[in-house]
Amino acid sequence: MSRDRILKAEEARADYAKDTLVRTEHGEWQVLAIGEVADVNPRVDKAVIPDDLPVSFVPMPAVGAGDGSIRVEETCPAGAVKKGFTAFREGDVLFAKITPCMENGKMAVVPKLANGYGFGSTEFHVLRPKPGMDAKYIYYYVSSQAFRSEAERYMTGAVGQKRVSTTYLKQSTIPVAPLDQQKRIVAEIEKQFSRLDEAVANLKRVKANLKRYKAAVLKAAVEGRLVETEAELARREGRSYETGEQLLQRILEIRRSQWFISGRGQGKGKYKEPAEPNTTDLPELPEGWVWANVDQLSEVGTGATPKRDQARYYGGEIPWVTSAVVNDAFVDHADEFVTSDALAETNLTLYPPGTLLVAMYGEGKTRGKCSELRIAATTNQALAALQADEDVRKYLKQFLEFNYEQMRKVASGGVQPNLNLSLVRAVCVPLPPMAEQNRIVAEVDRRLTLLHETEAQVDANLQRAGRLRQSILQRAFSP
Repeated sequence: MSRDRILKAEEARADYAKDTLVRTEHGEWQVLAIGEVADVNPRVDKAVIPDDLPVSFVPMPAVGAGDGSIRVEETCPAGAVKKGFTAFREGDVLFAKITPCMENGKMAVVPKLANGYGFGSTEFHVLRPKPGMDAKYIYYYVSSQAFRSEAERYMTGAVGQKRVSTTYLKQSTIPVAPLDQQKRIVAEIEKQFSRLDEAVANLKRVKANLKRYKAAVLKAAVEGRLVETEAELARREGRSYETGEQLLQRILEIRRSQWFISGRGQGKGKYKEPAEPNTTDLPELPEGWVWANVDQLSEVGTGATPKRDQARYYGGEIPWVTSAVVNDAFVDHADEFVTSDALAETNLTLYPPGTLLVAMYGEGKTRGKCSELRIAATTNQALAALQADEDVRKYLKQFLEFNYEQMRKVASGGVQPNLNLSLVRAVCVPLPPMAEQNRIVAEVDRRLTLLHETEAQVDANLQRAGRLRQSILQRAFSP
């Protein structure tokens, strides 16, 4: 078919769609293919755009997930992006076609662009509304959860690289209202969403305040300001008490004696006393407290990753956990298991319930966080395993939960700074008397229980707001 005949066919289809939609403005709702109401990935004559003309550039991260936001401030010379990027113009609808961006709702209506031209990720489909169609009407429909869920079913390609095809998008249907009604629908959607957005913003502020409150509680706990100190209480009651320094000495004596009782001293030479903490520049502690370090309060070890090509090391009955588990306060299950051969032939150690796990490297949001084993398990080398005396374990865990941001700051390395066993051992801990520790732990637990209940209510309301958004869209597109 000649180029002229192709152009005439395209013009005829456009005229047909325009006539259909003009009639729809004054008639009833219709269900039409998206390809009938919008040009999907329309061609742009890039030759008419000067190479040195500044144009807007929109990478995938510039489009918000599920909120319709889009940043078009970034500009670059047209010559740098005319080849290899998707072209669009003001009023087009961008539709992320690749997983997981499509499922996350990365869609938006294009606002005013630099010199009227925009280029962006090749993972965008472009929908250019035909006459009689409101761009926001199309956007709200294709960004709805119902449409995205259906599109997800028909994505093609390899896992991790699945896409919504142009053909599928063109053939997908949309309920089309008369144009004046489209505008009223869009206005009502935005009015309802504005109310929801305000409520969501308030809920997010509450979450931020709860996070700050938790940090304040833990900070007060480890600074001796949360409960009455044992020194004050003993003085008022006219009695003596075991100080933090005496407690520390007792812990060290117990560790020393257990080393020989357990037989670990046999063949391993003389017992090595843990290094004392470096208290330079540390603040003064409340009366009866003392500075200790993790090495003094616990036996610190780690784990390993058995060779993956050794099938006999995996699929056994011994739990094996990685740094992802510290996202939860307690570890009561494992996703992977190793065999007794792996335990016997590698650097794995089976740690008992009650062992504290500290993530040394991995994702930045995880590094330095602390969790507690409720099962016997082995670990990989990304975790430090702290076997602490039961008396101080709960307090030490609370302290590490508060202090993990500081632990991340002292991590070493470049783009992905890491902790190591030496850094973990050297972490300084303000140690109060045992009786005071018990009161601190109980008060922190009480306050954080109330906080978690409130946080759960906030999360439930945020999820409800998400459902309400989808309910509004579902009603909006029902004739």
